[in-house]
Amino acid sequence: MPPVLCLLMLLGALCRFGEAMSREEKQKLRNQVVEMFDHAYQNYMDHAYPADELMPLTCRGRVRGLEPSRGDVDDALGKFSLTLIDTLDTLVLLNKTTEFEAAVRSVLSDVRLDNDIVVSVFETNIRVLGGLLGGHSMAVMLKEGGQHMLWYQDELLHMAKDLGLRLLPAFNTSSGLPYPRINLKHGVRGPETRTGTETDTCTACAGTMILEFAALSRFTGDPVFEDHARRALDFLWEKRQRNSNLVGTTINIHSGEWVRRDSGVGAGIDSYYEYLLKAYILLGDDLFLQRFNIHYASIMKYISQPPLLLDVHIHKPLLPARTWMDSLLAFFPGLQVLKGDIRPAIETHEMLYQVTKKHNFLPEAFTTDFRVHWAQHPLRPEFAESTYFLYKATGDPYYLEAGRTILDNLNRFARVPCGFAAMKDVRTGSHEDRMDSFFLAEMFKYLFLLFAEAEDIPFDVEGYVFTTEAHLLPLSLSTAPNSSSIPSNRTSDEELDDSNFDWTCPNTRLLFPDPAFPRSLREPIRSAVDKSCPRPAPYREPGMGRPPLRAQDFMANNPEHLELLRRMGVSLVHLKDGRVQLVQHATQAVSAVAAEDGVRFMQEMMELSSQQQKEQLPPRAIQIVSHPFFGRVVLTAGPAQFGTDLSKSSTGVRGFVTVAEPYSGCTEITNGEYVQGHIALLQRGQCMFAEKARNIQKAGAIGGIVIDDNEGSSSDTAPLFQMAGDGRSTDDVTLPLLFLFHKEGNILLEALKEYREVEVLLSDKARDRAAIFKVVDVQEEEDCQTEATTPTSFKPVSQSQMSTEELDKSVPEEVTPAKEVSPAEELRIKEEDRAVPPLADTAQPKEERDSEKTEEPQGDKDLSSQSVDQLLADWQEDLEAFKQMEKDDL
Repeated sequence: MPPVLCLLMLLGALCRFGEAMSREEKQKLRNQVVEMFDHAYQNYMDHAYPADELMPLTCRGRVRGLEPSRGDVDDALGKFSLTLIDTLDTLVLLNKTTEFEAAVRSVLSDVRLDNDIVVSVFETNIRVLGGLLGGHSMAVMLKEGGQHMLWYQDELLHMAKDLGLRLLPAFNTSSGLPYPRINLKHGVRGPETRTGTETDTCTACAGTMILEFAALSRFTGDPVFEDHARRALDFLWEKRQRNSNLVGTTINIHSGEWVRRDSGVGAGIDSYYEYLLKAYILLGDDLFLQRFNIHYASIMKYISQPPLLLDVHIHKPLLPARTWMDSLLAFFPGLQVLKGDIRPAIETHEMLYQVTKKHNFLPEAFTTDFRVHWAQHPLRPEFAESTYFLYKATGDPYYLEAGRTILDNLNRFARVPCGFAAMKDVRTGSHEDRMDSFFLAEMFKYLFLLFAEAEDIPFDVEGYVFTTEAHLLPLSLSTAPNSSSIPSNRTSDEELDDSNFDWTCPNTRLLFPDPAFPRSLREPIRSAVDKSCPRPAPYREPGMGRPPLRAQDFMANNPEHLELLRRMGVSLVHLKDGRVQLVQHATQAVSAVAAEDGVRFMQEMMELSSQQQKEQLPPRAIQIVSHPFFGRVVLTAGPAQFGTDLSKSSTGVRGFVTVAEPYSGCTEITNGEYVQGHIALLQRGQCMFAEKARNIQKAGAIGGIVIDDNEGSSSDTAPLFQMAGDGRSTDDVTLPLLFLFHKEGNILLEALKEYREVEVLLSDKARDRAAIFKVVDVQEEEDCQTEATTPTSFKPVSQSQMSTEELDKSVPEEVTPAKEVSPAEELRIKEEDRAVPPLADTAQPKEERDSEKTEEPQGDKDLSSQSVDQLLADWQEDLEAFKQMEKDDL
């Protein structure tokens, strides 16, 4: 049986273990997906187009250069109406042919590709080139149907070739690996290009070109694109670590040396593996399957620890590289379905599902004991992708319920009047003014296909392969002529041995003859995530002793300790905020054994940091509930170690805010008549936090908010901390006190300046808006998942790196660090998609000071005299999506 047909039959194998969901219920959920897509797409077209992305909180388009820079995340924006191009084939799949035809005409008339702007080669390839090719595939399919797009003359394909030619100069390197960025107008390497000086790129960035470039070559008959993509893949294959058969995360594009030697299936590598298998499916070249199978065997040997997928070092694959997982690896169970390895796919998916149910969304990163490591969630689609593929392969209605959970959480927590907003912090429910193009390109495709029946889909999806951005490329391209001028790089006859191939086509009926079998795989994982919150013991390599210096004994001012660190290749840097940063470079160790000791020391330090975090409080939420915000603005706030514990309050503390006089709150409050019964705003500095709390409490305040006096500070770019007491008993403080950085505090101050009366809710997390206004008490259950978040100070930047509180000297008197929200290293992507931006290393701006003020419908400014019920009626459709509140703690 041809291997391509074998894989497709696997996808089509429906082994139903019971119709737990009726056809009518599936149809209802399918219609809900379409309604949600309409809400997101129409708001983009109404408020953002022709900008690249929609900013859903402020109801406007994100134009690069006009908004504060978000670092590498903005490299996806090229002033080419990114979201519209990325969404083209989604319109057709959802039976929106009229909208698709209008969208194609808009792209052809409005979009320019010769902009003088530097963009990510990877992102532009998967989103824009892939979007144009997917749109072209749909246009051709519709035209051949004889009813739509009869005017179409391959215009999208011509645009795709123009873009492909603009990306080609990036491959002008000695290795054939592309530069990570290119100027659409000027190319690379020149003063006018403002790029071409980079030396490193991620493995996924260089290895995720073959589907789009090969499709472009076969659509146009020009082999140059496929040739360059193959050459890059050949080079990456040659540079794999020959003993482990793994690849690193970052590589030098000129020398081919690995810059980062950690290896996993998540950010930085993910879509490299995905494209090896899918290139075999699309192009029919056995070489791609052979390479994938060799890599996959190593992944299952070293990285897969069901249900976990943990990064390792390529040269020492038995040595773990980190103690947390990133959300991008959620695509991997879906890839395992394509491979035919269903059992580990079920196990990893179940772990991801339980983490999702704990936190409503997959955090950007979470620890091996399923706690939050990075709290963001930019509405990533990878979990929905794997859910669809597992349902397609097994027919188990369990995955329909998982899809329902995704829908419910999106509507309840991410839906806003102008679209869907990314989650800034899954623990508090705060939002980011961000709706990435992949949300429309991927999320709604997979959710629609999950709930749709065959007759709901306008074409046979089995005839297409999904790119990493879920664009649809026809399998008929495998029969298109391939006149490649660059031969594939086969290094030895052994590599072509049939032992490297797996031709088996698994039958899900034989794999799971007992309907209870998948459930038996899932139950232990559910128990582990939901009940025990286990923390595995630190890894100890067999036969190896402990490092000469234990993390628990380390003192940063001990010269002997510093000398031991130096011998292990670990250096120490003092940071301005009172922490120290430890950086390990194995090459600087005095010996190989000392380098391994250094790695184990760093591992111990990470575990110690995680344990310290257990004793600290998670962030709190300040939700603006008065007109015109109505709960839509949620600010991340730092907690205090004293006063009211908001996590034990089912309702929080609600009241109007007023500025205390003096603003410092360090002496007796002089405007007590205004502070009484209100929540006082205070400025940080001049005295201890507990003293401020006592002064406003004496004046009759019901709560306090301290605003940072360091201009420009933000929870986006600085580690959040909890406010410490003053060294004596604080039992007399009975009100809640929260801390806001300067940028978030200014949102409150500006709102107060403009609206005079601003009411807020102080709580442990964002409340359901309907519950707020209906005064519905929400019973909360304790959850071991919220006891700790990201390790206090883990922040690698090279092979290994972490920062931790100096154990021998106290932090500044006022504060005790509570969490480090900055990523350990920049996640480059599959989606460097998808790249997760470093929050402390690269300033990732939040919305502008006024941006969190939700724009009102026409005429809202005259509604101040109306009742709350009347105001809510204007937004009833939106509020319906938030009828219930998650009872479990975030």
